[in-house]
Amino acid sequence: MPKTYDRAIATEIIGSFGAKPELLVQILHAFVDRYSYISEAAMRQIADELNISRADVYGVVSFYHDFRTRPPGRRVVKICQAEACQSMGSRALTAHAEQSVGVTLNSTTADGEVTLEPVYCLGNCACSPAIMIDNRVYGRVDSEKFDRLLGHRGH
Repeated sequence: MPKTYDRAIATEIIGSFGAKPELLVQILHAFVDRYSYISEAAMRQIADELNISRADVYGVVSFYHDFRTRPPGRRVVKICQAEACQSMGSRALTAHAEQSVGVTLNSTTADGEVTLEPVYCLGNCACSPAIMIDNRVYGRVDSEKFDRLLGHRGH
């Protein structure tokens, strides 16, 4: 469950990296580790304390898939979209996942249970298509295995 944003803790996180703009990516990772996402308030504070523009912070946040700007669901499901997984059926798996869970990629279910996200390589190409659920990688995932892993029966 995401922790509530705290300016003092955020200042500690930023300070632990010497408030150096060149360590922005590492600072953002620390925020994700602490809060599970990068809020607008966090981006403003990071920009202010690093003396860089909010656009600079937002540009980095939006570029890297590891950084999200909304709280994730209780379970995070990442489906590989890279070429090896696509050639082995990840597009069909993605369509099934979206139907099964009831949201599109980069979305969270209304009940906050599941977030679906794209990822562009899990390093499991030999066992394509691959997914990650809550930081654990699974290979050779088809619709049935997906539903089993999530405890769904599909819709």
